[in-house]
This record gives sequence, C-alpha cells and structure tokens, in this order.
Amino acid sequence: MSETSRFVVSADWLEEHMYDPGLMIIDGSWYLPSQNRDARAEYDAAHIPGAIFFDHDEVVDPDSDLPHTLPSPVIFEEHASAMGIGRHDTIVVYDGPGMFTAPRVWWMFRTFGAEKVFVLNGGFDRWKTAGRPVTDVPTKTAASAFIPLYDEGQLVKLHGMMGIVSSGKGQIADARALERFTGEVDEPREGVQSGHIPGAVSLPFSELVEDGSLKDLDSIRQIIQNRGLDLTKPIVTTCGSGVTAAVINLALASVGRDDSRLYDGSWTEWGSRSDTAIVKGK
Repeated sequence: MSETSRFVVSADWLEEHMYDPGLMIIDGSWYLPSQNRDARAEYDAAHIPGAIFFDHDEVVDPDSDLPHTLPSPVIFEEHASAMGIGRHDTIVVYDGPGMFTAPRVWWMFRTFGAEKVFVLNGGFDRWKTAGRPVTDVPTKTAASAFIPLYDEGQLVKLHGMMGIVSSGKGQIADARALERFTGEVDEPREGVQSGHIPGAVSLPFSELVEDGSLKDLDSIRQIIQNRGLDLTKPIVTTCGSGVTAAVINLALASVGRDDSRLYDGSWTEWGSRSDTAIVKGK
C-alpha cells in the first residue's frame, strides 16, 4: 500500500471528525484572474460546515508592495484570533481544486507555531461531487487568542536569496509551470520579466498532485530526485508570489525535509528588479 503524507487528511476522515471539539476547518481557496473563479463568492454560496474563510489578499504585510507577503507575527495573531483559531487547535485547510492554495495556509500556520495543521486531499470540488455535506450558513466563531511562535527559518527574504544565488551552493525549486520558468510565455503580472532565478530547477507543483491529492511518498521522492534535487540537503522553494511554492514545501516535509524554506517574494519580487540576474531557457 502506498504511503501518504502525515500532513494530509482524507474526505472520509474529515466528514467523520468535522464536529470534533478543537477541530478548525479553513477554506483557503484563492484563484488567479485567468481561472475566472471568485473564492469568497464560492465560499458564501457553499462551504464545508464549520469552515472559516481565509483571505489570502487580506492576511498579508500591509506595508509590502508585493502580493501575499507574509505578515508580521502581530498581524497574523490578530487575523487568526479573530477567526477563532488557537495555536493548539487541530487545523484542516482546503481549497477548491485541492493542493493549490491550501498548502500556503498550512505553511503560514506552521510558520507561526501551529503544530497540528493538515490539508484536505481532493479539495472542496471533489467533496461536493461526492455529495458530502455543504452549507451556505455563515460560520460563527468566538474570538480566541492565537499566540504565535514565529519560526523565521521557514522563509527566505530577498537578501538571503541573493546570497544563495551568488554562492551557487543552495538548491532552488521553482513551482511555476515550465513555460513560465523557461521564459517562453510572459508573466501574468505587469512589470515582471520572464525567466527564472539562476541555479533554480523547474518543479511544477502540479506534478506533485493527482486529482487534487498529494501523490504518495515514493512518487514524491522519485519526482524530486528526477529533477536532480538532493533530498539529503535543504531546498528553497519559489513560485510566482509565494503561494504554490508551498505545495513543494508540503511535499518536502512529507518526505522528511522539514527544513525546506520558502522564498516569500518569489518571482514577482525577483523578476521585477533591475539588480537580480535572470536566466531563460531550461
């Protein structure tokens, strides 16, 4: 039997435990404009009973010009506490298609000290298709006190990324689609050049996912190793704006690399500057 990640739960498990005390369910859906889906509107129309909506555009650093920048511990504490989530709760995150944006929420809560955080395999789309319970009733929760334990070692900022690139010693995995990595297509954000970070390896997050679920551990190891990445050494992940890179972090943690880090500015930051080297092609 194929071994699955210790950080994911099945729809069967969640349906059985969804009303357990101390279990918090989060709808972590977010979509690109090209997907023509409105995450908030879809949540309002139907969500898993008890689920709270997590706004990726709201839970950010308000002083950053970049999208989805990780907020300070104080700001994250305010948002998580207002959602009624405590650091010691069991947290299950889902998104629409499964393994798209939910891993970013998983990564954020873990970065701020939550230990029991999981992602729903299959996502909400498959949950609905299977006829599992949904509701349009707004979820009401009492405010809590989320006391963060910030692990700064979970992320890399611009200066650190420049150091990794200049040293040529670090491993970098890029979660974007291959044609964006090679620079064959334009970036979706205005003012951002196409291409990739020097030394980066293309590892599209979609290759780690099948039908909205994270692939089994043997498959994950094989895919990562086939890209020339060494699983005995740390890996830094990147993507367009720091969201889908977290799928790789989830996969790496699942196979024992809890020391992987995420470049939070990702390509939006790197590709919009004049002082960063850019490579095109494979």
